[in-house]
Amino acid sequence: MTAIFAIVKRLLASNKISFILTALVVLCATSSGDVVLSNGNYTWLLAGLTPFFFVFYDFTKLMHSCASKKNYFIGCFISYGFLAFCISLVNTSIHLWIDPLYPAQTVINMMDVCKWTENGMFVAGLQQMFFLLLVMVFLHVLLSMQAHWYGWLTDAVLVAIICIFTPIAPLRAILAGFFEMIMLNGNAALHIGICLLLSAAFSLGGLAVLKRKTL
Repeated sequence: MTAIFAIVKRLLASNKISFILTALVVLCATSSGDVVLSNGNYTWLLAGLTPFFFVFYDFTKLMHSCASKKNYFIGCFISYGFLAFCISLVNTSIHLWIDPLYPAQTVINMMDVCKWTENGMFVAGLQQMFFLLLVMVFLHVLLSMQAHWYGWLTDAVLVAIICIFTPIAPLRAILAGFFEMIMLNGNAALHIGICLLLSAAFSLGGLAVLKRKTL
């Protein structure tokens, strides 16, 4: 466990560029008009940036430091869980205490758009956390595959799904239904269950990819 937590510490410390960029966007982003996007939603940028550093930068560094692939794998997902919790906590806090300070504007937060706040702020925070965890795990696995033929095949399949499903109404309804389940879902138990199930499935896929990955 000591080795794993050392890796977690190393991963989070090396991710400072993502922290700085996200903080700058959150603090500096401005919107005009009667309806504006909550600055708290820009914290989600951290979830999008982090896997790039973990996969393309930290993996090589840690392998050269004689860390095991198993410990790297566990360390990454502990880090993702911790970051998902922190991002959710910050965005929820901003939504509760800072968004209401804009009396002349309507502030939209994705927690409302996704119907999570219908279940109360605590449950909404949990739904947000598990959704962000899913996003980071998915990106981690997808990025890990890019050096292999099956990574490019996966990219092609994802692009094909978007290009084919979007213009065809019945297929578009299926695609929309999928996104409603994993994101625009007011049923907290169902939403969290789906996010956890998909995160576990992607984690298994990521483990299989990692076993074949070389420097």
